[in-house]
Amino acid sequence: MNSGHPSRDRGQLVSAAPTRADPSIRDYIRGSWSFLERSVEDLVEASVDPKLGERASYPVFLAPTQSLDEVSARLQEVLSRDDLRRLELRTLPSSIKERPQLPGGIDSHGLLYLPHPYVVPGGRFNEMYGWDSYFINLGLLLDGRIQTAKQMVDNHVYQVCHYGRVLNANRTYYLTRSQPPFLARMVRDVYEVTEDLNWLESCLEALTSTYDFWTSPPHLTPETGLSRYFDLGEGPADEVTASETDEAGRTHYDRILSEFRALADLEDSAAEELLGYPLDLYYDRAGDQLTPRFYVGDRSMRESGYDPSDRFGRFNIDVTRYNAVDLNSLLFAYESDMAHLFSGLGRRDEADAWRDRARHRRDAMNRWLWDADRGLFLDYNVETERRRDYPFATTFFPLWHGWASPDQAAAVHENLGLFERAGGVVTSTSRTGNQWDAPFGWAPLQLAAVVGLSAFGFQQSAQRLSEAFTTMVEAEYEKTGTIVEKYDVVERSADVSSGIEFGYSSNEIGFGWTNGVYLALKAHFNNL
Repeated sequence: MNSGHPSRDRGQLVSAAPTRADPSIRDYIRGSWSFLERSVEDLVEASVDPKLGERASYPVFLAPTQSLDEVSARLQEVLSRDDLRRLELRTLPSSIKERPQLPGGIDSHGLLYLPHPYVVPGGRFNEMYGWDSYFINLGLLLDGRIQTAKQMVDNHVYQVCHYGRVLNANRTYYLTRSQPPFLARMVRDVYEVTEDLNWLESCLEALTSTYDFWTSPPHLTPETGLSRYFDLGEGPADEVTASETDEAGRTHYDRILSEFRALADLEDSAAEELLGYPLDLYYDRAGDQLTPRFYVGDRSMRESGYDPSDRFGRFNIDVTRYNAVDLNSLLFAYESDMAHLFSGLGRRDEADAWRDRARHRRDAMNRWLWDADRGLFLDYNVETERRRDYPFATTFFPLWHGWASPDQAAAVHENLGLFERAGGVVTSTSRTGNQWDAPFGWAPLQLAAVVGLSAFGFQQSAQRLSEAFTTMVEAEYEKTGTIVEKYDVVERSADVSSGIEFGYSSNEIGFGWTNGVYLALKAHFNNL
């Protein structure tokens, strides 16, 4: 029997075509968790990085706070001699937390060691991701894989302690950034199943450190008291120059430079109208090159997870000037979850302090992010002091995380027609060639819309959206024997490559967060 998985061991990347002897979609998902799991026992296979191309070996890096002798001794117990010979262990510089960008270019990069087993998304994503892990954990918990879900959290806590933050993913080129903050919710979800007080206590320092990361400069914007995405590195993102190329061999940056160059002869106001920001912020006309600020913006939009769309201006390059609806909604949820966890520990004063933080954030978000005229939650530009009128499915995050008012939720529901398509919720209302715009839909945004609308009493709409997405996933699974990363929700199809000009046009098989969201949507309506 072939479930769309390769015949080799679970360390191989998920890429093979299915046969017609595919199991049911539920069996496929159950089998995928083990297939997508990585551990020290298969560290050599886990080190392989398709984003960097074919190599003789891929190094594995240890944090400077981790004992090389201790890890080497552990590996000698679980790996064969052949694997040990193939494995190249290195230790990161001692300054890595303060200067997280690894010098040496693309050839220097490798996997970051994690002590516990973890589940990867699949395909070219052969490492543990920040926000993917939350949605994966939903599926693991629903499938009764409690220990694996706990180990996922333990690895995130390890990252905070040893690498300085929850990482975009455990590769060295991701050391400069995080991803949307779900750690408090992940801890809460696991704790509510295990009721392990000692384990909860062990997570608190990492939880607080993660919160401080997001609520201190440069992520904090003092003008509003809200937060933004902001990568800590400089220059081109190495994984992008290595893997995001078109048929002509042009990198993502080459293609953007070409577009900027074509706009350079326009009046400044005309170029800004097309881009959503002043061209000169990100393009050096005299030198015909992208500016240092461009690369900060490009890296930061990758921290956001929406890489790319035109939500924060063309290619999301202007993201660092915005307080994002999704980020601040997640931080409200983080504060609320911390209050809940401290209450459970009997630490009432600390719980009250976290509730106060959530209350202040709600007030600020209502002031800066709610647009009553549009009936939508919109991202706020702290420099221009304007919201960007770009309808995006993150407008459901305030409903999902419970800080919207009933009237606001009703207004968003009135605008549901902007986003509802045959296959569920479309990411935005604009077709831009970016993979995080129309006509594409992604699993996390389906969950946000369905659970958010359901929480405010719009059950019929929520169930309709849920069924639109889950039946599309089922129909595509019946045709291909696989579950994938993203879908064209207009055409109800997994065939997306021809419509993607920016981002990676492949549609990865696995797929971790689609599996988890599919199960969560089914469970939400008691159809699991």
